[in-house]
Amino acid sequence: MQPPIPDYLADILDHVRDDDGGQSADYIPELRDADPDRLALALCTTSGHVYSAGDGDVEFTIQSISKPFIYALALQELGADAVDEVVGLEPSGEAFNELSLDDNDNRPVNPMINAGAIAVNQLINGEDSSVDDRVEKIRDLLSRLAGRDLSIDEELCNSEILSADRNLSIAHMLRSHGIIHDEAHDAVLSYTRQCSILVTTRDLAVMSATLATGGVQPVTEERLLTSEVCRRTLAVMSSSGMYDGAGRWMAGVGIPAKSGVAGGLIGTLPGQLGIATFSPRLDSSGNSVRGVKIFERLSREMGLHLMAADHHSVPGVRSITRDGDSTVIRLQGTINFTAAENILHELGSHKLGGSELLLDVSRVTSFNRMGRRMVKEGL
Repeated sequence: MQPPIPDYLADILDHVRDDDGGQSADYIPELRDADPDRLALALCTTSGHVYSAGDGDVEFTIQSISKPFIYALALQELGADAVDEVVGLEPSGEAFNELSLDDNDNRPVNPMINAGAIAVNQLINGEDSSVDDRVEKIRDLLSRLAGRDLSIDEELCNSEILSADRNLSIAHMLRSHGIIHDEAHDAVLSYTRQCSILVTTRDLAVMSATLATGGVQPVTEERLLTSEVCRRTLAVMSSSGMYDGAGRWMAGVGIPAKSGVAGGLIGTLPGQLGIATFSPRLDSSGNSVRGVKIFERLSREMGLHLMAADHHSVPGVRSITRDGDSTVIRLQGTINFTAAENILHELGSHKLGGSELLLDVSRVTSFNRMGRRMVKEGL
């Protein structure tokens, strides 16, 4: 059975394709010269099914989308108390590269801004780690999250280092307050190499879905993070992942998210799925213009807003039985996107014989628009 999901994703891309608002990041030649018309959308469910449309296999650098995953790695390695000593949990309301620390204890206010991400980077593999060993630990985790071996764009990394004056200032500021202990240049090099790891939109959807499962990579089924680490990471993403636009994002879209200046954008709906988009043109906050529009539409049509009462999921198929020349499929619960996707995959794994197919919805409490569309088209 071919689910209608890829066609739906392609329709969404067509809806935003002609929007040429925003501009590509111009402080790094490789980002400035990237094709601004690239466009991709991918979903990965917690059951490990991946769907994509557009340029889903085109590689680009992960940039700031690495921040939540490396924060999760630090939590996994050291525990929350040790990580809390160097970075806070509060929204900043400031730009991602602001030179600012908490007035009370001089910590970066959260791990999603550059100051916090540099401080978190320095925790990986121990404070005495070399840059190469630290970056390899990071690259290994991101590769396992993606389910394939990821590489570093060394050319872009070298270009970014040449224009890293602001991040160097942040590193010197952190070092002066004892938040980090490595040389400022090494700290920025380690962080920049982290941001220069190449991923695809499909990779990011799977990585995001790993947070949705509570730390189990949904395709390889390898446990990479604890559920407690994922819960805290998603909480920080929900309050700070979209920088100074995080409040508007959560009110309008309602999905914990993180953006990157190469044009990537991820979102995670706990227990359901990971979403990723790619479109290089950015708005004034550094978020992908078309990516934001895609997420707004997905949230509205698929009922994904975290604060909505119907976002929860239950198993959609109650039973499949044969009655003479009829196959009877009994559904149950709230049929949203995730339930409908599970229904179609379960039906696809059965031999539905007979001349008649009966759908019993007497135990279904509701269909949302996307759930209804998927079940109808799938049948």
